[in-house]
Amino acid sequence: MFAATPKPPYYAVIFTSVRTQGDNGYDDMAERMVALAAQQPGFLGVESAREEIGITVSYWESLEAIKNWREHTEHTIARQQGREKWYEDFRVRICKVEREYGI
Repeated sequence: MFAATPKPPYYAVIFTSVRTQGDNGYDDMAERMVALAAQQPGFLGVESAREEIGITVSYWESLEAIKNWREHTEHTIARQQGREKWYEDFRVRICKVEREYGI
């Protein structure tokens, strides 16, 4: 259920979105992006939830790993399609995780 992240510090990319109506190929692309991200150097894991808004948090070893993922060709195509047909609005936030705790 939760990503198996290492001891901090590491980085989190928080993608918060409001979807457009209909699937329009979104589910297939989202599944592909998670599978592709998991193959990238520096990827640590992902957590996602979707209701009224969607929140996907991906975890990365470094800012360089995040930059490389952002510049990946297929991810660039998916981002463009997202702007054109899947999202009414979205925000991307990049954070450094300094501390983690839980049960």
